[in-house]
Amino acid sequence: MNRREFIRRSVPVTAIPFLINGFPIRAYGRAPFLETLVAAASATDRVLVLVQLGGGNDGINTVIPLNQDSVYMNARPNIAIPLNEVLTLRDDIGLHPAMTGMKDLYDQGKLSIVQGVSYPNPNLSHFRATDIWLTGSESNVTLSSGWLGRHLEEEFPKYPNDPVMPDPLAIQIGAVVSFGLQGTAQSMGIAIQSPDTFYQLVSAGSSGGTDTAPDTPAGRELTYIRNVSVQSQAYAGQVKGAADKASNLSTLWPAQGQNTLADQLKIVSRLIAGGLKTRVYVVNLGGFDNHSSQVDTTDTKIGLHATLLGRLSTAMMAFQDDVRLLGVEHRVLGMTFSEFGRRVQSNASRGTDHGTAAPMFFFGQPVQPGIVGSNPSLSDLSNGNLKMQYDFRAIYASVLQQWFGVSDADLQAVLFKNFQQLPIIRPGVAVSVEDDPALPSEYRLYANYPNPFNPSTTIAYELPRQGDVSLRVYDMMGREVVLLVHEHQAAGRHHVTFHADGLPSGTYIYRIQAGSFSDRKKMVLLK
Repeated sequence: MNRREFIRRSVPVTAIPFLINGFPIRAYGRAPFLETLVAAASATDRVLVLVQLGGGNDGINTVIPLNQDSVYMNARPNIAIPLNEVLTLRDDIGLHPAMTGMKDLYDQGKLSIVQGVSYPNPNLSHFRATDIWLTGSESNVTLSSGWLGRHLEEEFPKYPNDPVMPDPLAIQIGAVVSFGLQGTAQSMGIAIQSPDTFYQLVSAGSSGGTDTAPDTPAGRELTYIRNVSVQSQAYAGQVKGAADKASNLSTLWPAQGQNTLADQLKIVSRLIAGGLKTRVYVVNLGGFDNHSSQVDTTDTKIGLHATLLGRLSTAMMAFQDDVRLLGVEHRVLGMTFSEFGRRVQSNASRGTDHGTAAPMFFFGQPVQPGIVGSNPSLSDLSNGNLKMQYDFRAIYASVLQQWFGVSDADLQAVLFKNFQQLPIIRPGVAVSVEDDPALPSEYRLYANYPNPFNPSTTIAYELPRQGDVSLRVYDMMGREVVLLVHEHQAAGRHHVTFHADGLPSGTYIYRIQAGSFSDRKKMVLLK
């Protein structure tokens, strides 16, 4: 393997660790490391934390459709969760009983669930599906850069030739940098190999990785990485400096080593509170490929899947409590994703096989709390799999624009096409004048998404200035069906979800009135 191929791929199967004053960092890029991994001209204190659930999480036993009880029990007789044990969020939906922490976050208005996330023609291979999610590609297109890597390149066009601060743009807690952070020319992030080595750095542990590599192809690549890493010692200093400025305050953290996700998020919380200007953190919780023994033989509430969901829930709750106590929760948005969901029908081994659509979670003070979309139908399937409600790239577009203030033009460059916005960030938290002076230049009403829909859809619109706004839905006879919005709103992008439960199939009109501006569009309800 030559150096160019080694760098281009930037997602090695095995780790080649090295230490800088006891701090393991993985560096990939054509430019020198110090120049490659610095922040650029525009600064923001907003942080995105990505939680990757490796293996394909079973969304049906995670977010349980209580309104389809008989279908659910019949499809999963050996793994179904007793419905009287489900943590009820609404009459029609609940969480796995192991997810008490996330239930608490939901009750606090700090958790959002987006239902039925997938993409057209989904791939059921772990490796290919993961690549699709990390790159933001179509299922039949292979990309060599990640969606966040492209975003960082677009946001910092002079990078890496005009660095203005020493902090890394993105940090992966894990052995290798996520492919999602790969730019078109170089990786935009570094990796802290493990929680243990982070604490070695903080306690000024001994250095390592200075032995002479063998004169072999692999050895020469290792030597090249070590040579590049010499220039990255400033990052060890910056990370240690941030860690020294803050201490974790929450009493909800599990003991070190008991919850691998909590161990990672504990580091993230400390670095954010310590003032590190890193924009994106990536953490991982693996083990969700539960083809067998997903549940215990005597009690379906416990088992492999319950253990993983419990760790996710505990870690998320502790992290949110910590950033609250540290005074930075207003700056932090969290998001979970997995490469796919599982099939509706359980298998004979008390497990589930690779499927398609699954829910995603958003957590933090900035989220628009609640549930986007409806329970997926367990009977109206596509080859035994759930049908998609929302394209995962619509999620990405919503996060980039609402949280980081990415322009329409840059969003097109990152995701290659337009995607409908979803209500991820609370109104008033989405990019403001102080965050991004580039407010909408004109009034705009967007096409609803999805369309056709059943039973809910999202309507987005933009206001160049504050004012009174009304948004109404009419049937084709001109009769008003519902008044969705009737209030004074700030300038910016807004979203509202229209729930059509109880309405017949057909075409409906939604109309906005904002000052002298008026516009209307059609949408189709198909039941």
